[in-house]
Amino acid sequence: MDTKKYREILIFVAGATPQVITETLYGLIRRKSAVRPDEIFVLTTLTGRKKIEEELIRRGRLADFFREFGLKEIPFGEENIILLTDFKGNPLEDIRGAEENEAVGDLIADFVRKKAADPASRLHCSLAGGRKTLSFYLGSALQLFGRPWDRLYHVLVTPEFESHPDFFYPPKRNRCLAPGDGRGKTLRRLNTRDARIWLAEIPFLSLRGKLSLEGKSYRELIAESQREINEATVQLPLKVDFQDHLIEVGRAIEMVPMQLIVYAAFLREKVQRCRYPERDSCLDCTDCFPTLADLSSKRGLEEMAEDYRRIYGPRSSRMEDFLRKWPEGLEVEAFRQQISKINRTLREGLEDETLLPFYVVTSVGKYGSKRHGVRIEKRKIQYSKFKVQE
Repeated sequence: MDTKKYREILIFVAGATPQVITETLYGLIRRKSAVRPDEIFVLTTLTGRKKIEEELIRRGRLADFFREFGLKEIPFGEENIILLTDFKGNPLEDIRGAEENEAVGDLIADFVRKKAADPASRLHCSLAGGRKTLSFYLGSALQLFGRPWDRLYHVLVTPEFESHPDFFYPPKRNRCLAPGDGRGKTLRRLNTRDARIWLAEIPFLSLRGKLSLEGKSYRELIAESQREINEATVQLPLKVDFQDHLIEVGRAIEMVPMQLIVYAAFLREKVQRCRYPERDSCLDCTDCFPTLADLSSKRGLEEMAEDYRRIYGPRSSRMEDFLRKWPEGLEVEAFRQQISKINRTLREGLEDETLLPFYVVTSVGKYGSKRHGVRIEKRKIQYSKFKVQE
């Protein structure tokens, strides 16, 4: 049985030293919490692609690595090598000039954005290869689109082994490497048993979910990010108070009982039925959003009836009246009407309209399969009966 939480995706920027790929892989599998990749992608130039294809594919360095350490070999071919291009789509031999740098920044940002769109994936990005600008763009892209569970690394190698043409990782059995670094420089004979590899994990500031980014180019994304940060608002705690028929978002907002129990039903789905309880942040995940038919179920009806009891007290007959009125659960059209009223109440009650997207009931999906929910972070919801899963 596969118990992996994530699909592990490795992303590299690389130049003329494909060794950084196997060296990083070595560091990952030697960690206390070993990472075994499911996919590998390398962003590189034409020159880099030739070196990678020659060393890792044709000479079998990557396959040798997987075999030596008893790992399942994963596909790695042309489709895994992402060629860096200029704005016209022409492959780059090297990165020269401001325009080529900007084109590369756009490509890297777009690639990371797409790979980070899958909530079941975890990205492992390595800064060790390629020009410094490539590393900077990759790290910046992860800041913009990375999730808290994604990772950023730099790999360090014993100096005399660094860039040696025949050193790709420390093999299980010692090997003697011939002198020379591939550039005409004479070196002493090396034994691989003396090689050390350190994988340094680099903390990064994750801005995903905290900024509204629509820009296509890297330059636009940075400008948008700066503007959003300058105008930043913090999600305020959302307090649910059944007894006084209100919620609090910086200030009290009264709701009629029916609105309150429907709104509470969406909040309950978020904090009690989160698909990823081990994650601290929701970001833009909507996997917990139920369909209106889900809330119309017997379970949904009973939970809303219990909220009615909290509003009117245990001695009131309102709970029984509610169950008699809706014996099969609320009709979908009734939910739609209440959602409209809830959102109107929130628009009128919230002083800061920039907060609205976090608190109104929104929908995702196409007509006929829409799901609804509230985008506020689950840990911002405060109500004693709603306990976030640990």
